[in-house]
Amino acid sequence: MSESLLRTSTIPVTDPEAGLRLTEIFYSLQGEALTSGLPTIFVRLTGCPLRCVYCDTEYAFTGGERQSLDTIITTIKRYPCKRICLTGGEPLAQPNAIALIKRLLSDGYEISLETAGALTVENVPTAVSKVMDLKTPSSGEADKNLWSNLDYLTQHDQIKFVIMNREDYNWAKTKLSEHKLNELVGTVWFSPMFNVADDINEDTGPDVPVLARDLAEWILADALPVRFQLQLHKIIWADAKGK
Repeated sequence: MSESLLRTSTIPVTDPEAGLRLTEIFYSLQGEALTSGLPTIFVRLTGCPLRCVYCDTEYAFTGGERQSLDTIITTIKRYPCKRICLTGGEPLAQPNAIALIKRLLSDGYEISLETAGALTVENVPTAVSKVMDLKTPSSGEADKNLWSNLDYLTQHDQIKFVIMNREDYNWAKTKLSEHKLNELVGTVWFSPMFNVADDINEDTGPDVPVLARDLAEWILADALPVRFQLQLHKIIWADAKGK
């Protein structure tokens, strides 16, 4: 599917002079990928062209507030940290995300970019660690995977599969082998789809799925060159915003 079809009027895409539509900026522990557990400034942009069935940030699909790059950077500098995760929504749905990245890199920030893999990463600076999803069949969005993105990934980058069932696992295992993904990027992650309690104030806390144990066993049985992960922030705070 062409990128132009993913950039619809319902997605808050900006022009290079108009700043960015922002859902939130917050300071927390990184909950996944290679910097898991490290204090991180999260910059969550608004809008996403995908509608994965397991999405846990639907509140970032719409709304937000348009802010200039100067305003965003001023907010970022209030936090005692030089590590940034640019996330969404889908950050790359707003072209000016690249301009923000370049300015933050020039200010000495370490940046990771969480992207769904449906929009090109060609223009993302190589200094950024791209954490790119490959959507599995059960996500409902596997047809949106932009496979040409693999040409722009390096050992500095990461690929993530969210697994919902054995079908997803087998599909991901096939793609891992077919594209030699473990040689292409520094780390390939297999993550079980992770439900949490509806009310984070309840004592029940996050509901770590049985699938997590199954996925761990499947990876061991097949000796896959991947890393298993659970989302740390969900274990600590469930789906609380700003965490």
